[in-house]
Amino acid sequence: MRTIIEPFRIKMTEPLPITTRREREAALTSAHDNVFLLDAEQVTIDLLTDSGTGAMSDRQWAALMLGDESYAGSPSWRHFEKTVREITGFKHIFPTHQGRAAERILAATRLKAGNVVPNNSHFDTTRANIEYVGARAVDLLTPEGLDLYSEKQFKGNIDLARLEQLIEAEGEENIPFCMITVTNNAGGGQPVSMKNIESAKELLRKHRIPLIIDACRFAENAYFVREDEKGFADRSLLEIAQEMFSLADGATMSAKKDGMANIGGFFACNDDNWAEDFRNLLILTEGFPTYGGLAGRDLEAIAVGLMEALDYEYQRYRHATVEYMAARLVSRDIPVVRPPGGHAIFIDAAAFCPHLAPCDYPGIGLVNALYLEGGIRAVELGSVMFGKPAAGDRGEIAAPHELVRLSFPRRVYTQSHFDYVIEVLDLLRQQRDSIKPYRIIKQAPFLRHFTAHFSCDA
Repeated sequence: MRTIIEPFRIKMTEPLPITTRREREAALTSAHDNVFLLDAEQVTIDLLTDSGTGAMSDRQWAALMLGDESYAGSPSWRHFEKTVREITGFKHIFPTHQGRAAERILAATRLKAGNVVPNNSHFDTTRANIEYVGARAVDLLTPEGLDLYSEKQFKGNIDLARLEQLIEAEGEENIPFCMITVTNNAGGGQPVSMKNIESAKELLRKHRIPLIIDACRFAENAYFVREDEKGFADRSLLEIAQEMFSLADGATMSAKKDGMANIGGFFACNDDNWAEDFRNLLILTEGFPTYGGLAGRDLEAIAVGLMEALDYEYQRYRHATVEYMAARLVSRDIPVVRPPGGHAIFIDAAAFCPHLAPCDYPGIGLVNALYLEGGIRAVELGSVMFGKPAAGDRGEIAAPHELVRLSFPRRVYTQSHFDYVIEVLDLLRQQRDSIKPYRIIKQAPFLRHFTAHFSCDA
């Protein structure tokens, strides 16, 4: 059949808040023009993130009841460990309360000031945790990945030539590890090919540099490999994931994405010394290594969710939903990153708002216009999230792109919800000259987008 249906049915509903324009104006003003600071009850369609916002399955809810809350060595821990090991094959597995906790401990135990960490594209918390310890996060996305409108597959790949140049320039001793993020969130949700991971590993092995996979959306990446990379069409998503992890020395993961859970994450590796250092700091900051800041019921839900994310029919439906929305936006001349990624639609806010310069934060303007017009919450991935201070007192260096991401929570919204979002975006396109510039009037030194206060200049 040509029609791809949701491979699930709904047995419980939750009412959506329906608000007026006046209510949304007052709410956004109270939130200092930052949609992160809105109350959830003030949002109708929440596409801020796909992290921890999905709907759990009946099997996950049933698994919650099996959660054993013993402080050490619970059966829930063993179920979690067994599942993660089956997928990743790693020797040492440590649960954490979410992905950024794994990133923080990895950075604290393996990095020092002046070190360099290459990646295809670091996302916000990964970059922040690296920079917090004084190291430098370097993005090495391929030229195809930098072209927002190229239809080339696997635009999330790491640039191997630039990676080799970086190693030669910095010295292998100054690069404690390299990362590859799958799928490449900051790069438009684009996938990474198995060949690219394998080639990167061969290069890194020559220089004795470990490879760490940021595995938040590993199952979505496995789906792209199966569909678009030669030699994988007859492989299961589990088998593809196992091969991908076999090429790495370790992994960080937020289980709030392809763990299909509302909280949780893990770090996994093969190196005994890395594991010992990680374990010691984990105990200090997260908890005993068999729960790592999570309840036993969370460990159970993640163990089930990791396998559900590897279900082919689920991934087929999820990607069809993203492609459905992308095709309809393109037909309305709304500039989106192409081809569509695995978990979100990325709008080119600079092209959507050509009257705004990067210093006007066009992504914030579009995000706020989306909320005011339709009660839709999205997130800016532009110069607010990824801009950098210029040397001296010369303002900021703009991000490479000014994007707005509309993330799809897993198993939450139906086609009519996405049709509504398309309608709102089409309306905004027709009146885009009215989208206003913004400036920052208050910000934190790290991850400023979460709590910044903005002011509209017009």
